[in-house]
Parts: sequence; C-alpha cells; structure tokens
Amino acid sequence: MIMPNEDKFDSITISKEIIKFLESHKVKVLSEKSKAALLNIEAISEKNIQNIEYFISLGGDGTILKNIHEYSYLNKPFLGINLGSLGFMTDIPLNDIYISLQDLLNKNFTIENRIMLEVKSNSKLIAANDIVFHRRENPSLIDLSVYLNGKYLNTFSADGLIIATPNGSTAYSLSSGGPILMPELDAFVLTAISPHTISIRPIVIRSHVEIEIKYISNNNNNISYFVDGMHQFSIKAKESVTLVKSKTILKLIKLKNHDYFSTLRTKLNWSGNLKI
Repeated sequence: MIMPNEDKFDSITISKEIIKFLESHKVKVLSEKSKAALLNIEAISEKNIQNIEYFISLGGDGTILKNIHEYSYLNKPFLGINLGSLGFMTDIPLNDIYISLQDLLNKNFTIENRIMLEVKSNSKLIAANDIVFHRRENPSLIDLSVYLNGKYLNTFSADGLIIATPNGSTAYSLSSGGPILMPELDAFVLTAISPHTISIRPIVIRSHVEIEIKYISNNNNNISYFVDGMHQFSIKAKESVTLVKSKTILKLIKLKNHDYFSTLRTKLNWSGNLKI
C-alpha cells in the first residue's frame, strides 16, 4: 500500500513512478480511497486490506507517524521514503528509491520491532514517539507526581513531562535534554520540560512498568497531554493518566544499505573528525 503526503512537492508524480515500477514486477499496489483516484489504482477496502504486505510512506517523519496511527493495528511493516530533509523513520532518500524497491522485492531487508506506548484506559491511544504532559495556558509551572508500578518516584515541577519510546527519544525528549535510546531497546525515557531545579534529570525505565502521571494542583486550571503531538486531551487537578507498553509493535523495514547510526550522524551533524 502506498501513502503519499499530498502536501509534499511531486509526491503524486513520484508515487506514480513507484507504482509503475512495482506493477512491472507483478506487484499490486493499493492506496487510500482519497488518493487511489489520483494514482489510478485500486482503493483499500475491508476485503483487501488484510492482504497488504507492506506500507510505503512518502513524506517525512510526520507523514509516516500519521500512517502508523492509522494502520499499525494490522501488524504490517512500514517503509519510509523521504521527500524532504532526512528523517529517522523516513530514511530512504529520493535517489535511492529504485535500489530500495528492488531490495524490498528481493527480501533484502530486516524488520525492526519497536515498542510503543499506550494509555491504559484506552488501548486505541497509542504513541510511536511520545506522550507529553504540558501546562498549556497555565501561567506557572505545574506539578506532576509520577508513580512506577504504584510506587512513588517524584513530583516534577516543570513546564511538562515527556514519556518517550526509544523511537521518540530523538524527538521532543532529545531537545529537552533527554538521552538517545537505541531503537530496539525495551525501555522508556521520562524527561522533564524546563524543570524548576537543575537536579531533575531524565530517567530511563523498563517498559513493563506501569507509569502513572498525576496532576497535582490547588486551582481549577486544566492541563493537556498529547499523544504523538496529534491527539490532545485535557485532565483536571487530582486526575491521573496511566501509561503502559502497548501490545501493538511498530515494524519498520530497514534496508541493508541504510542504518540507524548513519541517519543519526547526519541528523545531528556529527562530522566524526576529531581535531586536536
């Protein structure tokens, strides 16, 4: 199934070229109803969606993140083709498209399984990157108490709190001072946003731990939590949200000539040249 981001320049044209290549190798390509007409291919339906082997996402990390939210329940792997600056999940550049597609056809790839977060009270609220608690319009810092498997950890006075997966450790958490986790790790990282005291540091925790976040406040101001930056929810003072490891696994196709560390060096502008 091919899923182009129509807001990206030439995404439909490039998608048509990919479809032509795959169909020449006897591969049937589907797309969402709104895009199938533009691409002149069959649209997905309840009947054929279970037959999909791979998802090909064209855009950036935001595009593939949206696709993951829509289709990860099918437990099929995603391949990300980048139409802008290099992404961590969309790591196939335009000039490598046909080599990458040939590798895909030849099964010359591995599938990385990455853990995701889930809101315990609603298993449909799944995060591939992070769940972020934020003070929203509150004029001052907020207090968030954290419990791990029912045991009190700490109350964080900060602008907010990020609970990130290894996949999301290079996103908002990293910009807030969190560590980079290798994507296959079975752990989460808890990172405070602009904490009140410098003694507050990110914490890496095992993924099987239930994480309860309780909003401590004596006023009536609500705060928000965001699931992968796409879904926003409000919570009141004294309310809590419990996060757990999702049963749904994110599957990403990784081709032989593309590796995580190469992408990391490029994204973080690590030159690798030590000068003394």
